Amino acid sequence: MLDIVIEARKAALAPGMDVRRILPFRQRRMVGPFIFMDHAGPVTMEPALTQNMDVLPHPHIGLSTVSYLFGGQVTHRDSLGVEQIIRPGEVNWMTAGSGIAHSERFEDPAALAGGNLEMIQTWVALPEKDEEAAPAFENYKPEQLPIYTDTGIWMRLIAGDAYGLRNDVKTHSPLFYLHVVLTKGAKFTLPREHPERGIYVAKGSIEVAGRTYTVGQMLVFNKTAEPVILAKEDTTLMLLGGEPLGERFIWWNFVSSRKERIQQAKADWKEGRILLPPTDNAEFVPLPTDKSKPAGGPAPQALS
Repeated sequence: MLDIVIEARKAALAPGMDVRRILPFRQRRMVGPFIFMDHAGPVTMEPALTQNMDVLPHPHIGLSTVSYLFGGQVTHRDSLGVEQIIRPGEVNWMTAGSGIAHSERFEDPAALAGGNLEMIQTWVALPEKDEEAAPAFENYKPEQLPIYTDTGIWMRLIAGDAYGLRNDVKTHSPLFYLHVVLTKGAKFTLPREHPERGIYVAKGSIEVAGRTYTVGQMLVFNKTAEPVILAKEDTTLMLLGGEPLGERFIWWNFVSSRKERIQQAKADWKEGRILLPPTDNAEFVPLPTDKSKPAGGPAPQALS
């Protein structure tokens, strides 16, 4: 039935920018191929301080980052020369593969007005055969993402397949990722076609098997579970999961099936072999000092 309930931990990225960090979790490092999940916002900040929130150019390998906004906007720039303003309801899928660097900047003060900025970011680990793929970035507009509605239920398929929905977002392994909005009293069940499935409560609360779960909690279910999810109030959920990929190592912003590849990525960033974004190359995040135990590492760079 219910494998585990993950409680989000608070992480401070910058002055005024706190996030709820859901994955990785010590007792459950991945759900399907998803190895990282942050929930940022709603953010309220004085316009003069917005520059403090910028995430400077930094590197990734072995994963895809998926940025999805509820409100506000973020400007993405990467070493491929892509410059993309990320807006609510879009899917921004960056595949790091063999190595990419990017930044995320909050350049429109109006996008932060009234606590409007709110986003979910996940990292999807790549299958071993794709870990060294060429880097890529794709932006998908809301009209490219199918929507399903029923009484009290609205859902948008961000990527993969579930509930008979599919879209053209390019993925590298079987998975599903959905934005779900429920009105009070609505009921639904999880998709059955994937062995690992998680529900993250972004807003509101739900009841499962007589227990109530609230904002910041993720419920992870095994492949045989068929839970009934009841919205206790108007609620927003993120559903995700898929086929597990096997063990992955994570250190800072690097993910790989091989420890030695993580060490190579450290050296590549330190020596400048991962290029900076051509239109955002005046500053960058230096390689953290590695004070970790063998299985640990610095906290991942969120919003990246």
